[in-house]
Amino acid sequence: MKHLFTYLGILIMVCSCSTLGIGNKSNKNLKDDGLAGSPKAYDRLITETAATQKGLFDVHRVGDKYYFEIPDSLLNREMLVVTRFIKTPSGAKNYGGEKISENTVTFEKGPSNNIFLRISTLVSTANENDAVSKAVKNSNVTPILEAFDIKATNDVASSQVIDVTNFINGENPLLALGSDQKDDYKLTSLEKDKSYIKEINTFPMNTEIKTVKTYKAKSGSDKRKELPAAILAGVVTLEINNSFILLPKNPMRKRLYDERVGYFASSYLEYGDQQQKVDRNTYIHRWRLEPKAEDSLAWQRGELVEPKNPIVYYIDPATPRKWRSYLIQGINDWQVAFEQAGFKNAIIGKEWPHNNPNMSLEDSRFSVLRYFASPSKNAYGPNIVDPRSGEILESHIGWYHNLMSLLHSWYMVQAGAVDERAQHMEFEDELMGELIRFVASHEVGHTLGLRHNMGASSATPVENLRNAEWLKKNGHTSSIMDYARFNYVAQPEDSIPTEDLMPRIGDYDKWAIQWGYSKFPKQMDISEEKELLSQMVVDSVSNNPRLWFGGEGRDFDPRSQTEDLGDDAMEASMYGILNLQRIAPYLRKWTKEKNSDDYANLDQVYKDLVDQYKDYIFHVAQNIGGIYVTPKTMGEEGEIYLPVDKMKQKQALVFLNDYIFKEPRWLLRKDILNAIQSPQSKEAVTKTMESVMLNLLGGSRLSRMTFIAERYEDEDPYTPEAYMDDLAQVVWGDMNVFYQTNAYRRKLQKSYVSNLIALYKPDEAVGLVGGILAKLSEGYTVNTDVRSLALDNLLTLQGKIKRTLPVMTDRLTIAHLNYLKREIASVVGETKDVDPLFIPFRRDVSIQEGGGQ
Repeated sequence: MKHLFTYLGILIMVCSCSTLGIGNKSNKNLKDDGLAGSPKAYDRLITETAATQKGLFDVHRVGDKYYFEIPDSLLNREMLVVTRFIKTPSGAKNYGGEKISENTVTFEKGPSNNIFLRISTLVSTANENDAVSKAVKNSNVTPILEAFDIKATNDVASSQVIDVTNFINGENPLLALGSDQKDDYKLTSLEKDKSYIKEINTFPMNTEIKTVKTYKAKSGSDKRKELPAAILAGVVTLEINNSFILLPKNPMRKRLYDERVGYFASSYLEYGDQQQKVDRNTYIHRWRLEPKAEDSLAWQRGELVEPKNPIVYYIDPATPRKWRSYLIQGINDWQVAFEQAGFKNAIIGKEWPHNNPNMSLEDSRFSVLRYFASPSKNAYGPNIVDPRSGEILESHIGWYHNLMSLLHSWYMVQAGAVDERAQHMEFEDELMGELIRFVASHEVGHTLGLRHNMGASSATPVENLRNAEWLKKNGHTSSIMDYARFNYVAQPEDSIPTEDLMPRIGDYDKWAIQWGYSKFPKQMDISEEKELLSQMVVDSVSNNPRLWFGGEGRDFDPRSQTEDLGDDAMEASMYGILNLQRIAPYLRKWTKEKNSDDYANLDQVYKDLVDQYKDYIFHVAQNIGGIYVTPKTMGEEGEIYLPVDKMKQKQALVFLNDYIFKEPRWLLRKDILNAIQSPQSKEAVTKTMESVMLNLLGGSRLSRMTFIAERYEDEDPYTPEAYMDDLAQVVWGDMNVFYQTNAYRRKLQKSYVSNLIALYKPDEAVGLVGGILAKLSEGYTVNTDVRSLALDNLLTLQGKIKRTLPVMTDRLTIAHLNYLKREIASVVGETKDVDPLFIPFRRDVSIQEGGGQ
């Protein structure tokens, strides 16, 4: 059934196009010039000397003028306009191939011999047969960006000629940079005499424009060192590409979104006469994969068939040759997933053809993995989508050269204990190629429509991460879309093959592609299809938990974390720390290079090791006050929200006591620290401990535990008062029996007290970070018992310190306790020396136990 589409205009950056062609144009049009301001005769404007190229728009160059010839058949047709960088200044934050903007546009006939260009974004639809469609149409008017005079009319071709020279080459943010991007580059005005149209090419479905834009730039910035040299010189020149892409006349059939499967999605409001509320139509992003007509019978028999138009990715010729085959492998790795959806040879990686004048890296008909000469350690996988249907039209993957540095750091720290190849500052090409391949697969997954699945690794039992046979079959995570880099749980004695230390296309990835790309009978309407797909989720995930989509970090769900592995953070982190302890003594040896005598490598790798350790610690901390979030439909069994089991939370606190509250001296190696750090500031270990304490006594966490305790009071929850008693016990021990400190313990206890004070009175928070976080927590703790519990614990500690001080003999211990006593008194006042209401910390055996390091 036809729909009437209406749009709400948004003035963002967009672009236009024209074509610089080769050849002569001769067309017989009998119109005279007419009156001033009216169209000229076609052949008097587009003369025999005009350089013309035919395509989406016929584009003519006459002298220094550029003309689009727009056929009537393209009027009111929706086009996607994509703007990209081609070249940027040295030192800039953007690189050639990166997208600047994308917008939907239409050309339409104006009332006075002119053509309007409108900019629009789909926000609502209505069935054109419903009366409400008139209201939808009347409430949404798209803005006219530009009005072009019609310079000539070609009656033979039923087309209109407009002059686009000034529109393309002028100060038009829709064709170049928007205000935010100009601010990033400190740009002011366009230098018209230094800006020009460099090249225009037109093709059957798209027109591509290349321009050079030169701007004046502010050179008096307070952050001069962060700006490219060109900006500091007061001028910036950019090369920009604008693509006009004709959207399909008949949009691809949408597939409705389901939050239990991880796809990117678009949406709009849908109105109808029979509604009692407005519906939101949300649909996933995916490529249009359809079987060839001659394969329809084979398709119906369930045989694998090749798609009519496979997904093809080209490798940027700027890519170093030795990495190209690995990038292509990373692309082709997705073949197995599309086979599960019924297609063979559905996705193909290729080298960019040489000396083909009909191909351009900026041409929106081609998907390209662009290689950036950049010190950034990154890669990303975007796509360009038809906003009406979610159809992915093309993708330009961004790959930064220095990503290899990040891959090296990850692999040395996470796999150095079990793979000898990781124990060098320069990896063998084969190893680096394998690392590049897995990242390529991850980024390609995004361009296929898939979001991150941070919960995938939680479906793997920790013991299986040490089982070579199981890993060979399943891999260490069920999805390449997780941030589960390498199998850091595997121990040297497990003898895990190196190929099974790395992520690969997993069960979830194959299933998600099947869910998004499988075809169904044409007679099935979209609502019936949604119901079938919903049941597919229920049946599949209930039979195989590895197909669960854990989202990109769901509301404090400890299963959906980045950089973690396994179903038990305490056990997995323990194994990870064991491997860090193994490699720490060898860092000086591993980071030494033949032609380098400084300690820069050692400094960086040590920081990477500490960061990895910090990840393990916070993976565990997330369990305390954690909430499992499992999206379900009303027909499914089980609850969507459930608290983490009380015993698991207590185990997490025991782990933190063993691995961060007790000083991890294995990290404080003098042979490393004396080579890379002056002893004039806090060690990284102390900073980590302070971050953990700030996190554990955060208002958000404790308020959450309060609400959990209220809702689940009949299920023996881990109450905030019990948690705070346990935390106090691990920090202070039983001061009535024995109290002893060292430098690290005193730092721990000071951190505890300062955060407890900030919890009680946020205005008393010390330090910039502490003050900011305390202010954020303030809103969480209003009208809860959290501040009351903070006060109660401060008063209890105050009494305990007073009882302990008289029996202390160590000078630093006495000074430490006197300091804390004064700090507490400054916010709660002084109590009597003997407090009859004093209640000692509750002693909990489960908290006291646990092996040290």
